[in-house]
Amino acid sequence: MKQLRERADILPALTEVFRSHGYEGASLALIGQHTGLGKGSLYNFFPGGKDEMAAAVLDHIDDWFRAHVFELLRTSDDPASAIAAMFEATDRYFHSGGRVCIVGVFALSDVRDRFAERINLYFAQWRDALADALQRLGLAADTARDRAEDIVAGIQGALVTARAFGDPSLFARQLARLKASIPTAVVTL
Repeated sequence: MKQLRERADILPALTEVFRSHGYEGASLALIGQHTGLGKGSLYNFFPGGKDEMAAAVLDHIDDWFRAHVFELLRTSDDPASAIAAMFEATDRYFHSGGRVCIVGVFALSDVRDRFAERINLYFAQWRDALADALQRLGLAADTARDRAEDIVAGIQGALVTARAFGDPSLFARQLARLKASIPTAVVTL
């Protein structure tokens, strides 16, 4: 195993522990087993304990989505291509429906209040960046916001439903339907 020298080295394993077991199920023993670190080393990297670990994971996810989804939606000169890229990046990030959304897992659990600001920010950034791109495509502001909210909710719902049915292809089908709904919405202005 590669020697871990920075917090960033731990984040992928830490992320998967929280993704698989949720906040409450991610014991320090389990985290240590997946990262290869003892409690002392974990506390060296994360003096605030499990709360700091979860916050670092949420920051890591936010950074990924900001770089691969949100900024492109906000700044692209070609909003249609940016929206298409959002769907591709989303499919890639969630392993075509085979990976749950940790932010969603936290939002649905008792830990939601502890991380409410970060959870709200993640979903608001996504909705608002997509609404901005939809506005630049020609939708009225209220319509763009409503449509963006529907799409983000549809993506998150598809993740849950795909997991419930044990059918990741459901996620891909829903992404395709959501993506196909964009031109229709723009044409009906």
